[in-house]
Amino acid sequence: MMSSLVRLAAALIGLALVTTAALAGGYERVRVPSYDTDLDAVLYLPQGPGPFPAVVALHGCGGLWRDSGKLSMRHSDWGERLAQEGFAVLMPDSYGSRKLGSQCGVKELTVRASRERVADAAAARYWLQSRSDIRPDKVALLGWSGGGSTVLAAIRKDRRPADERPDFARGIAFYPGCRLQLESSSFAARLPLLILMGDADDWTPAAPCDYLAKAAQARGETVDLVVYHGALHDFDHPRLEVKERSDIAYSATGTGKATVGTNPAAREDAIRRVKAFLKGL
Repeated sequence: MMSSLVRLAAALIGLALVTTAALAGGYERVRVPSYDTDLDAVLYLPQGPGPFPAVVALHGCGGLWRDSGKLSMRHSDWGERLAQEGFAVLMPDSYGSRKLGSQCGVKELTVRASRERVADAAAARYWLQSRSDIRPDKVALLGWSGGGSTVLAAIRKDRRPADERPDFARGIAFYPGCRLQLESSSFAARLPLLILMGDADDWTPAAPCDYLAKAAQARGETVDLVVYHGALHDFDHPRLEVKERSDIAYSATGTGKATVGTNPAAREDAIRRVKAFLKGL
């Protein structure tokens, strides 16, 4: 009996140490069941008991983690920032969970923005809404680049969720690829959408998103597009020196090259706009 109690105490201490270590970085590691696998995910929670409004945040083609095994700087920055504003933030790892690395240079994707990642976003929403500390009717969807493209696909009127849980409340897309949605000729947003782009982006250019937003607005949909003068892809990164990447499968120039980097003014304005948009939940 005493031996069992000792083992139980040791296990509880070990669990406490793991939890403390996980929370030391401001987040905890969780598992989210999706349609074909369990997704590794990162969860940020605000202070207090909740229930909290929440954000499902979708990474771009580079994935969620740095090579060092640390959460990428952009994701940790936004996760901490939104948690401080009172939002729970869940970041599912669509690539690493399926044993995939960066997909930026892959032309034949097996985890596509418009298919598998839409299902992952829905699974993340469902998982959050199953928790007692989350407000199920106050879950927004946010994504960067390829994750932003997933946001566009996920909020279409013809992609309403099949489950009986509340739908996403709002969508935010940082520099998504709008061309596929534009060419489909059937894009229609079923919920408010904010798109944030740079007019100097030569990876996912702003022009297709401009056409998409204007067509949506003409139909009476709540789609707002903000285009920042001189801003590149990744303009909201907290600290990314301007550089040229040459490892891209699809770029606006067709060369496989694109320029990325932080734009402090655009980043500051985008942070302000995202907070204001989410406060409207």
